[in-house]
Amino acid sequence: MNRWLVVLGAVIIQMNLGAVYAWSLFNQPLMDKFGWSREDVVVTFSITIAVFAFVTIFAGRLQDQLGPRLVATVGGLLLGVGVMMASQATTLFQLYFFYGVIGGIGIGMTYVCPLSACVKWFPDKRGFISGMAVAGFGLGGLIYKPIIDYLINLTGVSSSFLYIGLIYLVFVVAGAQLLRNPPTDGQSSLSEASAPMNTGSQFTPKQMLSTYQFYILWFMFLFGSISGLLVISFAVDIGVDLVNISLEKAGNAVMVIALFNAAGRIILGNLSDRYGRKNTLMIIYSVTALMMFYMSIGPMNYPLFLVCVSLIGFCFGGFLAIFPSLTADYYGTKNMGMNYGFMYQAYGLSAFVGPFVVKVLPFNQAFLLAGVICIVAIGMAKLVKIPKKIAVEQLQQKGA
Repeated sequence: MNRWLVVLGAVIIQMNLGAVYAWSLFNQPLMDKFGWSREDVVVTFSITIAVFAFVTIFAGRLQDQLGPRLVATVGGLLLGVGVMMASQATTLFQLYFFYGVIGGIGIGMTYVCPLSACVKWFPDKRGFISGMAVAGFGLGGLIYKPIIDYLINLTGVSSSFLYIGLIYLVFVVAGAQLLRNPPTDGQSSLSEASAPMNTGSQFTPKQMLSTYQFYILWFMFLFGSISGLLVISFAVDIGVDLVNISLEKAGNAVMVIALFNAAGRIILGNLSDRYGRKNTLMIIYSVTALMMFYMSIGPMNYPLFLVCVSLIGFCFGGFLAIFPSLTADYYGTKNMGMNYGFMYQAYGLSAFVGPFVVKVLPFNQAFLLAGVICIVAIGMAKLVKIPKKIAVEQLQQKGA
């Protein structure tokens, strides 16, 4: 099989999953139709992200056992059905359950499958291929924005869920049919030995969780995600409140961030293959910290605002491209699905930490805090080393 077909399937899937980031387009129409408050409607998005991140653990285990195609197909069906059922929602609870829970389970079941399959097919280009796969997720909201706007205006907000859910179902299930793992007897032909970092060991999730390296990497991922989402989630508010620009101008930042976010996933993932994951991560954390410190204390105008949020979005994309590859480098690809599911919980938590920080701190202080934790992450990156499975097994035997 041509391994680039797996990448094609991964990109198709991720673009449709990433459309979840266009949720804000539904806020006002739902408020207008049902009279709900913005705070109540936005909870739908938070539930979706939380369920999505949590389910990746179990979905990862399933795809490790059953293969990516079957699990991604089921996930695509659940996503499509959940969103279509949201068209019948007349209460907030129904919206939360149909779109947030059922749709979130669908996204979570599907998300890990293309990543895990791609990393196994391209051991020599893990960073670049991970970046290609997750770039689709970053672009999903941008691609679906005009589609969602058109359907809402044409059919109304409730009916739009029906058509959008059907589109998700068709494309995700179609992309899933291109996913499969490489044959085990052909691993040598895939140049496994040429991977940038390869321990030669395949860690089970339990073995991975018994290594201190996992927790260092997990907190590094958390710190990077908090910093990125802090700006991405509040880009419009930052522009209006801190830079004193119009709502329309601030809205342009959302489009710019999406493009730089997607570019960062591909470019920084590729750089990590060439110059090492840790070296690339330390550069990313350094740039993010500098931007955060500047936004905290430096003078801001519209061009500088766009530069800062673009670079932060670019670096944020790098985190989401490098950490799947880093998980495979440190813990092998055999249990990549479930192992990365555990790692990905750092991202899931960050989606709630960022908004919480902004609630208790003004933007300037929140940026300062984000810069500090990025500096801490640089120190953690210098400390972490590839785990040795032999040492882990010996410790487990002693414990027994």
